[in-house]
Amino acid sequence: MNITEILKNLALVGGEWILYLLILSSVLSVAVMIYKALYFYRNQVSWDAFVEMLTAFMNKDDIEAATSYVQRISTPAARLLLTGFQNIDKGAEAVEEILIGKRISEKFRMESKLVILGTLGNNAPFIGLFGTVLGIIKAFHDLATSQSPNPSVVMTGVSEALVATAVGLLVAIPAVIAYNYFQRRVKEFVTQMEAASKILLVYLKSEDRKNSSHARI
Repeated sequence: MNITEILKNLALVGGEWILYLLILSSVLSVAVMIYKALYFYRNQVSWDAFVEMLTAFMNKDDIEAATSYVQRISTPAARLLLTGFQNIDKGAEAVEEILIGKRISEKFRMESKLVILGTLGNNAPFIGLFGTVLGIIKAFHDLATSQSPNPSVVMTGVSEALVATAVGLLVAIPAVIAYNYFQRRVKEFVTQMEAASKILLVYLKSEDRKNSSHARI
């Protein structure tokens, strides 16, 4: 038996198992969507109100109150600022490096599992197409080996095979939409973290300048 015969025998298994694979993929996709939707919902905050309250505390040099405030807020920018406040005695330069590390950590957490949606969105249509091709191969083989060849046998087989393509698209389209939406939320949160870092660093550097001026006097 040559390699063509071996591959043909494997293809004659048909594409039904592809449908089970796509159904499992859709369950996984929905699970990731729910998980990420809950994450972003729990971490959202009214940004304008957050910044207003934070700057009010910092303008009064009340770091203790600012620390207490960000501890009560569940958002990446608040966690970032909490890390900065906890290390404020180390100076502006050290805090800047710490904030960079914390931003990377929070971004990694936000993007976790999004690769599953991206992979399913890109590849589910190809998996479905693969199932369709396997189904068409089986349909033509059934026609060729039939005692009474009938074109309806092929048409029935082809129509069943096309179901795999449709299911592949059904899995891919929501996954792509969700992936793009969550990536936009990640960019939004990253922008908030960058803004929060700037606010804290400007405060620390202005405090350093004040201390230097007092030292010269």
